[in-house]
Amino acid sequence: MQMKKSSLCVALVAALGVMTCAQATAGTTWKTTATHAHELAATATAADLADASTPVHVEVVMKLQNRSTLDDFIAASHNPNSAAYHTRLSASDTIAMFSPSAAQVQAVVDHLGKAGFSHITVAPNRMLVSADGNAGAAQAAFSTRLIKAHDAEGRDAYANIDDAKVPAELADAVLSVVGLQTVSHAHTMLKPADRVGTSATTGVTGHNPTTFPTIYNAGSTPTASTITVGIISDGNMTQPLKDLTAFTTANGLPAVNTQVIVVGTPGTDTSGTPEWDLDSQDIVGMSGGVGKLIFYAANSLSNSALTAAYNQAVSDNQARVINVSLGECETSAYNDGSMAADDQIFALGVSQGQTFSVSTGDSGSNECSKAPRGTTPSYPASSPYVVAVSGTTLSTGTGNSWASETLWSKAGGSPSTVEPKPSWQTQGGGTTRDVADVAMDADPNSGSIIIVNGSNAQYGGTSLAAPLFAATWARMLAGHATLGFAGPHLYQVPTNSYHDITSGSNGGETATAGWDYASGFGSTIVTNLNSNL
Repeated sequence: MQMKKSSLCVALVAALGVMTCAQATAGTTWKTTATHAHELAATATAADLADASTPVHVEVVMKLQNRSTLDDFIAASHNPNSAAYHTRLSASDTIAMFSPSAAQVQAVVDHLGKAGFSHITVAPNRMLVSADGNAGAAQAAFSTRLIKAHDAEGRDAYANIDDAKVPAELADAVLSVVGLQTVSHAHTMLKPADRVGTSATTGVTGHNPTTFPTIYNAGSTPTASTITVGIISDGNMTQPLKDLTAFTTANGLPAVNTQVIVVGTPGTDTSGTPEWDLDSQDIVGMSGGVGKLIFYAANSLSNSALTAAYNQAVSDNQARVINVSLGECETSAYNDGSMAADDQIFALGVSQGQTFSVSTGDSGSNECSKAPRGTTPSYPASSPYVVAVSGTTLSTGTGNSWASETLWSKAGGSPSTVEPKPSWQTQGGGTTRDVADVAMDADPNSGSIIIVNGSNAQYGGTSLAAPLFAATWARMLAGHATLGFAGPHLYQVPTNSYHDITSGSNGGETATAGWDYASGFGSTIVTNLNSNL
């Protein structure tokens, strides 16, 4: 049973030793942001309240200025009849046209400092204000209380049981506050195979990443040797870099020009090594080599850390394609304000000609373990400013020739419950974003044989599909200098650009002839896609 607000306020004073709710709001008019109370608010009690000293890291997300102008530019840049067709903005252009003012940002910095936050930093594009504090500072700054909780892996977490608010004078500048809950967060989208190699009698077997250009018929399509590709990752990248070197050496490939950009405080997590190995080795293998590979290493997979990583990739504007083999229930991302935050970051990336290639998930049509059940996709795959990549079971023939593909049963794909349909998405029904756009190999049994911690291992999942498409689009950019964001182009090219996936189900959606939620248009035939652009 949910406690009355007045009872929780009294308990807060006793438990945390901070000002009463009345004192916290006295003389201040508060305005609600896009960060809503966590679902655990429905069952919160005084005993659940977090200690005032509980560490909290937040990303205060600033609102884009002139948002309608940005949307108009994105549409015009993909309209062949517009003078802005194929135009891309520079990072300095986006700051000048769409970032909040220095005065607006300084007002947020001052507010955080007065509330007790420290280590306050402003992103280069002024879209984020990062700060370290505690539960007491969060209540003072955002008029929200935090409770103790655990995430799905059983780790200690916290959650806000009130909508995040800011003083009225900041409401025109602040969009959301990401980091007030750590219960819901993104996870990787990879699955190990039962054994390396699997059964070749059915044509479903593991593949060296260097064979994917043959499988998907890259032919004479240019390699991505002139293109910078990014990978959103987390933790320590020492081992993935070692494994990438071992991979290129074993396959007689040139050493890859790599860079690790640490976003925030350096992370120590190494549990994601297989994921970052899968991403990097398959991008290099499928692309035929990249000009540069940048690992944007977040501190963790928390929503606040990933928002900062996405923004870093867009603010830097170095990588033309950025791989994201991550996701979470889109309802969770919507509720905590990270969807609103990340969507406008991705929109800035689109205006700069960047493409985020995102896994649709490995939970079938429903990424959400709790309500709403049914067909709810993964975020950020459901963002209208990214390319959502679903997964297939791949069969090959002699000489790594493509034989057939069916839908991988665990591949994500279903209509969004909250995101609007982008103007370029001409398939599907309704008014919400349709997931997926395309699909590539994802079944672990037909997956990629990579080097992990120095040894061969076979992995699949849509964590394989996304980097395969990222590498494919990097090759397209190498051959077509004026191309920008991939999304609209994928819906404009002839259908012979794809292997249509016509069979298989992910639970709530079924692959059929033509575009479908489960597999989008299907997998790319690289040579045809290149000639059709």
